[in-house]
Amino acid sequence: MGSMLAEREIVQRFLDTKLQVHPDVVSYIRKRGDPALIDRIIAQTPSDAVVVSMQHIPGLKRERDGIRFSVDAELEVIAGAAGAAGGIAGYGDAVHYFRDRYSRLSSLIRSRMTAMPIEALIRSPHRYRDQECGIIGMVADLRTTAKGHRLVEVEDPTGTIQVLFNKGRDDSFPEAERILPDEVIGVKGRLSNDGGLFFAEQLVRPDIPVNHAPFRSDRPGTAVLISDIHVGSGTFLADAWNRFADWLQDADAQYLLIAGDLVDGIGIYPGQEHELTIRNIYEQYDLCAEMLRDLPSRIRIVVAPGNHDAVRLAEPQPALPPEFTGKFPSSCTMVENPCLLNLQGIRVLMYHGRSFDDMIGLIPGACYERPGEIMEEMLRRRLLAAPYGMRTPIAAAKTDRLVIDPLPEILHTGHVHICGVTKYRGVLAVNTGTWQSQTAFQKQMNIHPTPARAIVVDLQTLQPEVMDFS
Repeated sequence: MGSMLAEREIVQRFLDTKLQVHPDVVSYIRKRGDPALIDRIIAQTPSDAVVVSMQHIPGLKRERDGIRFSVDAELEVIAGAAGAAGGIAGYGDAVHYFRDRYSRLSSLIRSRMTAMPIEALIRSPHRYRDQECGIIGMVADLRTTAKGHRLVEVEDPTGTIQVLFNKGRDDSFPEAERILPDEVIGVKGRLSNDGGLFFAEQLVRPDIPVNHAPFRSDRPGTAVLISDIHVGSGTFLADAWNRFADWLQDADAQYLLIAGDLVDGIGIYPGQEHELTIRNIYEQYDLCAEMLRDLPSRIRIVVAPGNHDAVRLAEPQPALPPEFTGKFPSSCTMVENPCLLNLQGIRVLMYHGRSFDDMIGLIPGACYERPGEIMEEMLRRRLLAAPYGMRTPIAAAKTDRLVIDPLPEILHTGHVHICGVTKYRGVLAVNTGTWQSQTAFQKQMNIHPTPARAIVVDLQTLQPEVMDFS
């Protein structure tokens, strides 16, 4: 790996010619290991450019992710239709679950690096001692050593090895500090002399290809994205909702997507009963049904549950059952959490976002105020929720529905009550905020929600617009 250029060195080469450089370009150059590529990029960059981006790399073509077949229906549920989530199973399914996660994510990493089985390294360490090797594994354990290095136990189907990320390596160490339990990573590096330790030189994640280009609808269409209505709560903003409903009457919108927490629920947190205006779960859903029936019947509404809704907490969460949604309008489609939709060829991955709580606790510098950064972390790992057995309950099944594959055009989340919009390698990531003002619990946690927002997305351009009804 001696030929690998350091991040600082690459950035400096561009700065010397008064250019800033996008991180994706830096990682692309590092992976290619070709110093001459920097000169070719600089030569091709227009004189008025300030930041060198992927479009300035000679010969790099944007690639669309597969072909879309236009379905007869404008709206199709690709994954997560009502009834898809099975029951919660035992130990046997957990083994299948993690194997499925490993095989799907490792194949994404293999397209970008060559890797060998961990067992082969351990069995004959003398053969690999002085050469660069690559391994791909799931993170079984991780800790920080007394000297501040990161020690990660990585496991593949053949064996387990300890990987050391040296804090002196400023190019790979910041990423190593963000490694989460149960994510799948690729590591390039070298074996220690005794074969007991693998010294990391580069971390590779499943990620989105740098040349990914999103699909765009071939005909006009508009989707409105919201979440976290919390009907029944004393802090539900009825006036703002009515302004939103009035706006929808005249808006040119075909779809309304709701990413969970339709109602405030009952017994979700200690002392909740003092903050409710409706203390009966059926009455909460009946009022929600009334609100949805008031919306234009031409709009197709897709409803997914969240952790306040009347379904199991373990993800994937089943769709809301008929005993609660019997009065909902016929324009509503009930789906699971998460679910993958096709709107006129545009794939929308809708996930309520319970895993934000785990990720914010584990990733240095992450916070509720910047949900866009957390959605980017999900896309880099190609996982909606990585850690198993923490605050996000996960129902182990034969397949891992939390793997982000295929790639969506839009990732739509909620849960944190803070509106955030970002674009990461062609994927539009949207957290839609809430329809509830600050609760006593949020005051305690110093969380300041951004309520009464709806995100309007043009399906032909994928351009988002934030509408504020507060």
